[in-house]
Amino acid sequence: MEKHSWFWGRAETPAELYPLLETLSENYPVREGRGGRRLTWVRTAEPGALNVTLTADGGVIEYGSPAGAARGLGLALAGRSGREKLEFKTLGIMLDVSRNAVMTVDHFKAWLRQLALMGYNLAMLYTEDTYQLPDEPYFGYMRGPYTMAELKEIDAYARRLGIELVACIQTLGHLEQMLQWNAYAKVKDTANVLLVDEPGTYRLVDKMLAFWSEALTSRRIHIGMDETHDLGRGRFMDQYGYQRGFDIFNRHLGQVTALCERHGLNPMIWSDMYFRMGNPNLDYYDRKSTIPDDVKAKIPAGVDLVYWDYYHRDEEFYLEWIKRHRELNKEPLMASGIWTWSKFWCDYEQSQATVIPCLAACRKCKLSEVLFTLWGDDGAYCEFDSALAGLCWAAELAYGNDGDDEATAASYRAVCGGDYRAVQVAGRLDSSAPDSLNTNCAGLLWDDPLMAKFLREQEKKYGADYLAKLIEYYQTVVDDLKPVAGKKADGADLNFALRTAVLTANKLKLRRKLVHAYAVRDRKALEELAARDVAGVIGDLRRFAEAFRTQWLRRNKPFGLDVIQVRIGGQIARWEELGVRLEELLSGKVTSIPELEVRLDGMDGQDPNWGGWGKWALSSRSIW
Repeated sequence: MEKHSWFWGRAETPAELYPLLETLSENYPVREGRGGRRLTWVRTAEPGALNVTLTADGGVIEYGSPAGAARGLGLALAGRSGREKLEFKTLGIMLDVSRNAVMTVDHFKAWLRQLALMGYNLAMLYTEDTYQLPDEPYFGYMRGPYTMAELKEIDAYARRLGIELVACIQTLGHLEQMLQWNAYAKVKDTANVLLVDEPGTYRLVDKMLAFWSEALTSRRIHIGMDETHDLGRGRFMDQYGYQRGFDIFNRHLGQVTALCERHGLNPMIWSDMYFRMGNPNLDYYDRKSTIPDDVKAKIPAGVDLVYWDYYHRDEEFYLEWIKRHRELNKEPLMASGIWTWSKFWCDYEQSQATVIPCLAACRKCKLSEVLFTLWGDDGAYCEFDSALAGLCWAAELAYGNDGDDEATAASYRAVCGGDYRAVQVAGRLDSSAPDSLNTNCAGLLWDDPLMAKFLREQEKKYGADYLAKLIEYYQTVVDDLKPVAGKKADGADLNFALRTAVLTANKLKLRRKLVHAYAVRDRKALEELAARDVAGVIGDLRRFAEAFRTQWLRRNKPFGLDVIQVRIGGQIARWEELGVRLEELLSGKVTSIPELEVRLDGMDGQDPNWGGWGKWALSSRSIW
């Protein structure tokens, strides 16, 4: 048996824990029986309390909730004793399975086991159209949607682990994948927003709610409705003329809420549109935003608001915005973020810099429900298992610890089977720290080799020596990853991180050599680029593509892989084009490469980090 193996007996274990322990025993060294070191569980009256006492012969876990009992086992497996307290009734996650990647049932079960041992008790699946609606063949078409049977299987598994599985869907906006099909033309307002007041819209929403009411046992449901910036500005305006956005939104929410009640569901929504519509720039976090009293009065009483904020690094802002939500006569749920979106690896720096003040504010305001979102914007190309280290750290913080690396590393090893320090090294692929080098691996990797739009904007913002600093930075990441990338572990794919770092470093080195050689027409260097260097980066791209495919199919359904493979294939084609252009220049067929002569003399104020593949990889047309 493993170093920290444990045994339990039914006589000294509360019956409520039997399903949890039976399920976890299939994958972790905890067995029912009378051998070796024995664990005893004691239920206490204090809901969030947890006390783990370990000795050479056994251990006692005093817990106030099933989630605490599961976390106590996780601590025991890590060889950790101690007293903790979770001040939140709900500690959950929201996993995006709508932006390309749909996690397989088996892999999500593995996540649920790990989440339980970390102490989480809620999991949301963000599904825009990635579930199979009866008699709706174009809903989730070619997107790998979950079937009713799959969701019931996940739900039953989550219940055994003490985790509430909650649907997180969309009933107004973010439905562009569905609305692209002619089958939904009658319910389409704009490219991604449903047509309010159209009877067909509510028949469709009713079908969505009926599906989830049957699929999951939880009576809570997140019905989305965020970022509907163009609500009422498309076919709605053509048919009904201009109406105030607040009124359209509240009217639609009222109708969807009534449908929820009919299905016995308790809805929640993202809160941003109330704040956005209160200012001319549709800015969620504008302190000048004003929500009229008549709008507040018409927010349906049965709807909860989810305040999402993944950006602010100061506690005071969270305190103010929690207060503003309460002024809407609502007790908000808090949604922070473990940063996986527009990243190849979890951004631990950004996650920690925002989670710490967020949780501090939640404690001061005595909020009862907190969750961490894991989004997949721009194609969900992140190695999502890298986020488990971030979730392990966040759980430490939520349970009242300081996120000590030694303790977190021990729990991460026991629960996820990975090397916490190694995944932290890989986390340096991306760092959003202010006043730092501000690396953005995705922007650099998707950047076109000839246009170099992203790099040009970064150089203009951060200075002429930015490229040289980047090369040095990524070479250090490569050097630090090489010794650990081959380790066999159940954690995140460190070989993928290494292949990503190598590709980025070599791409940047070639860019520096290309710009200099072209500027002075260094024929020898240009010949080396055409004959050897470009082919070297193409080789790196192919190895990156292979590593990407491996980590994707280990975790996800195959649908969506095509999107990233097309992007990688486009990169290879563009690097081949660079090689051809260099050969044409050297042979005298052409006298210049115009893309290399473009100069960026000014910035328009836009953050170069904001965007995605369509902005960075393309010039004539942006695809978001």
